[in-house]
Amino acid sequence: MEKITLPERPDWRAKAEELGFTFADMHGEPYWDETSAYRFSLQEVETRLEDPSTELHAMCREAVAKIVDSEEMMDRLAIPGAHRDLVRDSWRAGEPELYGRFDLAYDGQGPAKLLEYNADTPTSLYESAAFQWLWLEDQMELGVLEAGDDQFNGIHEALTERFGDMFEPDTDLHFTAVGGQPEDYATVEMLGWAAREAGLGAHYLDLQSIGLSTEGQFLDDEERVIGVLFKLYPWEDLLRDDYAERLSASGMRLIEPPWKALLSNKGILPILWQMFEGHPNLLPSYFEGDAPALDRAVRKPLFSREGSSITITEGGQVIEASPDDSYAAGPHIIQEYHPLPVMEGFRPVIGTWIVGETCVGMGLRDDRSRITQDLSRFKPHFIRD
Repeated sequence: MEKITLPERPDWRAKAEELGFTFADMHGEPYWDETSAYRFSLQEVETRLEDPSTELHAMCREAVAKIVDSEEMMDRLAIPGAHRDLVRDSWRAGEPELYGRFDLAYDGQGPAKLLEYNADTPTSLYESAAFQWLWLEDQMELGVLEAGDDQFNGIHEALTERFGDMFEPDTDLHFTAVGGQPEDYATVEMLGWAAREAGLGAHYLDLQSIGLSTEGQFLDDEERVIGVLFKLYPWEDLLRDDYAERLSASGMRLIEPPWKALLSNKGILPILWQMFEGHPNLLPSYFEGDAPALDRAVRKPLFSREGSSITITEGGQVIEASPDDSYAAGPHIIQEYHPLPVMEGFRPVIGTWIVGETCVGMGLRDDRSRITQDLSRFKPHFIRD
């Protein structure tokens, strides 16, 4: 693994605008950044990132099978009591998962370490699956990359196949996200694109537009009954929403299934450590009240986004804390601090994509901060031996 400076495509901004990649710049900073790229060998991708990520997801499924039989673990994960049967029943019925993204620390030397699992509503899907592949093709055509270069990126094809496995042809699916969020819309549009290629119907509506009929069925903005809904709305919020009590009787199938609430929760990290202590891809992790004294530690809320409310300590002293504390309330975990590598002043995090139960691609973000936040930059990658 190394970071290599490369010339930008002269027309990439025009292509981004044409393709609707409207968030290539965010918060006055570049988000998509192709002034450099990360190079990997095929062997390290396959043996240090792809295979371990597939194994980590299998371990997560083992953990879910254990959690659903344990009220104590449900308590630890802060799953509301009124909706635990919804979570349990979805697992026991074998409701299939669609996708997720592991965030890994990897420096090109030792094994990758799991930082967290975005198992329910991961974004950066469009830039991982589509725009960085276009970058690879363009740069090969321009001679910036070599003809034999490749990229670990079968995300779109895997999503199309997965939708085809999950639903009968011509099944209508609805996709929703909070309106007015370009990055969220790009994620659901990417999923809708894959669903349409799988021969399914795909309809988008803003989350705020969903209604409820007098019969207790959920309706779209044209008063059509929603049979299947992909929701870019996290389970930890939905299970605390007034509509949660309507889900079971509505007949609506949800993607991700309710059992994913057990994985899209940083409490899964100490449970994985309890079950697989010493695994080379795991970091020692504990629920806050159970944590031993660690010289270097990260304190994380069970629920947070974009690095919010995270604190890093060394020797009992805070060395970095997120400026956003909007998730500070509620239970936390303690994870052993594993520094990200520093490459040209930035610290990369590797996101490996799971579709179904298999790792199928990756994308990288890097940040000047030790805590990857909403000012991080998305970086393309390529494989060259």
